[in-house]
Amino acid sequence: MNKKSKISRRQLLALASGSAILTACQVVPEVPVAPQEPPKESKIIVNPDSYNSVHLFASSGYAQDHSRIELGINRLSQAGFSLANINAAYRRYQRFAGSDSERANDLIPIANGALPMPKMLLGLRGGYGAMRFLPDINWASLGDRMRERGTLLFGFSDVCAIQLALLAQGKMMSFAGPMLYSEFGKPQAPEYTFQSFVNGMSNDTITVDVPSFTGKHLNMEGVFWGGNLSVLVSLIGTPYFPQIDGGILFLEDVGEQPYRLDRMFQQLALSGCLKKQQAIVLGNFRMNSKNTDIYDSSYDLPTVIADLRRVANIPVLLDFPFGHIVNKTTFPLGAVAKLTSNGERYTVTFSGYPRLEAERLNLTALLPAVGFSSGLFEEDSGVYIE
Repeated sequence: MNKKSKISRRQLLALASGSAILTACQVVPEVPVAPQEPPKESKIIVNPDSYNSVHLFASSGYAQDHSRIELGINRLSQAGFSLANINAAYRRYQRFAGSDSERANDLIPIANGALPMPKMLLGLRGGYGAMRFLPDINWASLGDRMRERGTLLFGFSDVCAIQLALLAQGKMMSFAGPMLYSEFGKPQAPEYTFQSFVNGMSNDTITVDVPSFTGKHLNMEGVFWGGNLSVLVSLIGTPYFPQIDGGILFLEDVGEQPYRLDRMFQQLALSGCLKKQQAIVLGNFRMNSKNTDIYDSSYDLPTVIADLRRVANIPVLLDFPFGHIVNKTTFPLGAVAKLTSNGERYTVTFSGYPRLEAERLNLTALLPAVGFSSGLFEEDSGVYIE
């Protein structure tokens, strides 16, 4: 062994010895880690048979910000609700709020009767993933149990897959409305959205008056159904696509290129769906400069809607206040609605839907104490995060 090797070994042994002495004499501080554990479910006692019971389901994307989960839970608790299954809000698997089986199991025991039916089923947020476990749920049983209990299911965006399957196989309506993370957990309260939720859940009818030109007098009644365009189209040809005759089809989406919207409208037409409807009502499509056609900037949303009117050959109404926007109204999906128009504006009236026992809750706690002035058709410039 050469001299250099002997010196290196000596140095190595000295260093090892010194490190051992240092380790024995000193405590190396641990790097603090922010707590990420959800509250223990055992601390939350919920009577599912109660008027205020809420069962959370996380069917799609995971919730990035835990403080928003807690804010949503606190707001709903102050309004008088008791929430169960809140651990679902803290799950994550890849891009989803848990594995497919975990997300399905938010609803399976409710559908098959292993758990009592709550008064409200509340979605966590949108994103993607709900369609992946649709075959795992007994939708007919879920629909029957919801009807018997008068249960309200709330959601939109990707949760639309749940709502469409429930309507198709369970013959049960749901509500397009706020979700735990998306709205109830917003640091800045979406005032109009909360006001619409409170009004809708406190009254026997919901009337949405839209100051949007229609150019003709209309008077029709039918099932008001639909939801997110991308999700709806993805279910065409499956058992989870509702077969609605004489309906009023509602559609919204977010951030799609004009040609993609046209392709989805064309697919709805080719499937035979549009010819069965009385009218199409379009919500907000949340488009900006990034959604400009790269081949022809004049090929825009109004152009696509003009083609939709030609292809569908039924009234196409605009500006219904719902979509991936801050100010959104709460309304039933899958319920019968009456639509009227005097040519200058149109009105949609819903009735006969299940509602909360608002008189036993404290729904006004969701509203700002002072200064409520947020109007439905004020400019919606806020950045929307699901």
